[in-house]
Parts: sequence; structure tokens; C-alpha cells
Amino acid sequence: MRNELDAVPAAYRATAASMLNGAFGATPPDAVVPLRGGASTAMLFRIEHRGRRYLLRIEGQASPLRNPEQYVSMRMAVDAGLAPRILHIDEACRAVVMDFVAEQPLARYPGGPAALLQAIGELIRRLQDGPVFPAFVQYPDIVTRLLTYVSQTGLFVDGLMAPHLARLADVAAAWSPPALVSSHNDLNPRNILFDGERLWVIDWESAYRNDALTDVAVVLDNLAPTADLEDVLLTAWLGRAPNAAVRARLALLRSLTRLYYAGGLLSGLMAHPREEPDGDLAAPSLAQFERAVRDGRLKPGSRAMLHTMGKMYLASFLSGGPVPPLRDAVVG
Repeated sequence: MRNELDAVPAAYRATAASMLNGAFGATPPDAVVPLRGGASTAMLFRIEHRGRRYLLRIEGQASPLRNPEQYVSMRMAVDAGLAPRILHIDEACRAVVMDFVAEQPLARYPGGPAALLQAIGELIRRLQDGPVFPAFVQYPDIVTRLLTYVSQTGLFVDGLMAPHLARLADVAAAWSPPALVSSHNDLNPRNILFDGERLWVIDWESAYRNDALTDVAVVLDNLAPTADLEDVLLTAWLGRAPNAAVRARLALLRSLTRLYYAGGLLSGLMAHPREEPDGDLAAPSLAQFERAVRDGRLKPGSRAMLHTMGKMYLASFLSGGPVPPLRDAVVG
């Protein structure tokens, strides 16, 4: 008889067995089904056990960009009713078993985009009104670390990213949030799940205390393509209409979050580096990008897609122009 743990890479089967034993005792699962993890490097498995579904998430190798106290943040999010229930967690193995969310497209949220953004704005406010997550790093510092890494990989010719690093230093010097609050820090659409009734937030490995506008900035770039929708989110989050001071701080945070995702997109290319460094940072407009996707010239998850989007996010950091949503970067 086939061992259900055969679906798990051999190096992590002992971890998977320990996690399932911790969650369910000696009763073996009915099925262990590998799932795609999108942009995340974590290994995901749907666990079927006695007629119910759960999720096993194994993070794998530790990363210096991940908060070592991420599971403290995750537990706090569960307690706040924002994240799925945890059955078993092992911080040393960087693994967790939790309830499985049967996801429906965010486009099916009742009331359409405005209602969805209203709900997300209220969700962010609930997160920020709760107990404060552990500290990790200053946000400009982790953006600087990521961009410096990308600039030194050989992906681009030496010095090509000097203007970005120089402006980043200016932005970092201007960053002065009034307070640090609990922040997910990667609130893109792949981490917001709709189960047909309510929203859940997943993937808390980057969660720590941060500027209150960080999550807002990420959601705006991914789910609010118009000024009216921006206002819906900002008003739901604030509980009032945003003033000029909020909008000025938001512009600064959006530049930081865009640079952070530029680093993430471009660092993902290092598994298959170019033979020669790229000497051109020219990026298409959003309209040109969307046309290339429609025509099939850019395919989700491809190296060309990551490279193009990374350049667009770099360009936006300097220009403030619009960027494509992160869902275009991955398949499925």
C-alpha cells in the first residue's frame, strides 16, 4: 500500500510525520496532496483526515529575510480571528498544521471590488488595533538589504541601480512613522482568501511591527486600480476620509513597498541567471505590459514575466507610475 507521505520530499518526511502526529495523534491521514505555493517557497500539502481538510505548511530552509518570531505573529493573528485555526505548530521545524480554507476567487466577493476593499480596510484596522507583533527590522533596512543583494548578483551591470540606491537612502531618511503596529507586510491577493462567507489572511512569515501604511500600500497596488477604490480602502481603514498628510506618507510607503517587491521579483531570477548582465532598465508602460500578457508574449511564472515586472517596479520607485498586480507574477 502506498505511503501517503510519499507526496512529501524525502528530506521533509520526518517533519511531516511529526507534524501530523502532533495534529491528529496516531490516526494516519486519508490523503496528503501537494499544493502549489504561488510565490512562496514554502511546501504546502492538503491533508484529508476523517472527512475534513487541513493544511500542512513546511517553510523549509530558513531565510534571513524571514522574521524568526513569525509564529508568534501567526498565533496572535489566529487569536484575533484573522488567520485559520492552528492544530499543531513546531517553530524549530518551521512547520504548522492549520485549518484548510476552501478558497473562492476574490472577484466573487459580494458587492464587488468596493465591498471587498471595504472589508480589507476593516480587516487591516482590526489587525492594527490588536496587540503589537514582535519587532524584527526597520522596513527601509530590509528593503535596502534586498535591493543591495539584487544589485550585487550580476543580474544587471555594475552601477545600473545606483540611482535607486541613492533615492532609497533619501526615502529611508524621511521614513518616520508616528507608531509601529502589527503588520502582515505581504498583503497581496494571494495571501487574502475568501471562503464564500468571509476573508482570511495567510502566510505570516513576514509579519512584524511596522509602519501602519505598509499593508495599505500593498493592497492599493494590487486591488485598487482607481482613485475611487483607493478612497474606499483608505476610508475603511482610517474610519474617516484621508487627509493630505496621510496621502503624503502613503506615497513614501508605496515607493518602499514597490522597491521591496522589485527586489523579490528580481531575486527570484537567480536560480537561472543570465549569461551576461542586463545593461538596460527600460520598462514597458502598464498598458504595454497588459497587452503583452493578453497576446501571450508574457506568461505568468516565466523568467521573462519576473524580469519585466521587476523592472516595472524599479521604474515605479523612481517615477511613482502604476505597477501590475503581483498575481501576474505566478501561475495558478
